[in-house]
Amino acid sequence: MLEEPLSRVALFGLIPTIATLAGSAMVFLPFSLDEKFIDAALGFGSGLMAYIAFIELFAPSLELGGFGLSLVGFFAGIALIRVLDTLVPHVRIVREGGRRNLTLVSLAIAIHNIPEGLAVGSTSLYSLEAGLATAAAIAIQDVPEGLIVSLAVASTYGKTLAAFAVGALSALSEYISALTSIVGLIEPAASLPLLMSISASAMIYVVIHEVAPEIFGHEHDEFATVGFIAGVVAGLTLGVF
Repeated sequence: MLEEPLSRVALFGLIPTIATLAGSAMVFLPFSLDEKFIDAALGFGSGLMAYIAFIELFAPSLELGGFGLSLVGFFAGIALIRVLDTLVPHVRIVREGGRRNLTLVSLAIAIHNIPEGLAVGSTSLYSLEAGLATAAAIAIQDVPEGLIVSLAVASTYGKTLAAFAVGALSALSEYISALTSIVGLIEPAASLPLLMSISASAMIYVVIHEVAPEIFGHEHDEFATVGFIAGVVAGLTLGVF
């Protein structure tokens, strides 16, 4: 079954989706998170995303489509997330808090899970090994990320069930975006490398524009830095083994 690209996309897309749901469901447990853990966990996730973007996505894109096509996709991915940010302004719910419209918060969080789904889908089309490694890496960081975001929403709005629903929506958007990657099967010589470079730059944009401001510039920078390095090492380890 896994020899079929569509089957790989459908199956591997479930791995980070379930991980996000599991992390979000932990909001029902009676505990809080230390800021140092939050910074380290988000840093870890950023390191994994950076590794996936350049090694599992952009490098194969260059190999398949060449520099010109990959560069077009790279800028297209940045433009995609920028346009979505304009339509649904980003909300730094983890660090800033503040009672914003919950629908806006939900959409913003869901949008920023789109690159992860595209990454899983496009690498699954590329090869079984790359798809599984990418799905596993994203799933590892989706558990603490889902918990952190859900706890932040619950703390801000005082609605635990709504916080889990936000996490579930982000998980759903991740899976849907993974499934939409099947467009990479249309003229794959051009569409697949384009899709992979779009996914790569979209992930990098989210790391730099959204996650980095959450974890750097305050008293726990060293925890975020160590987490980032650990995330890169974890990605390398998954990629090798």
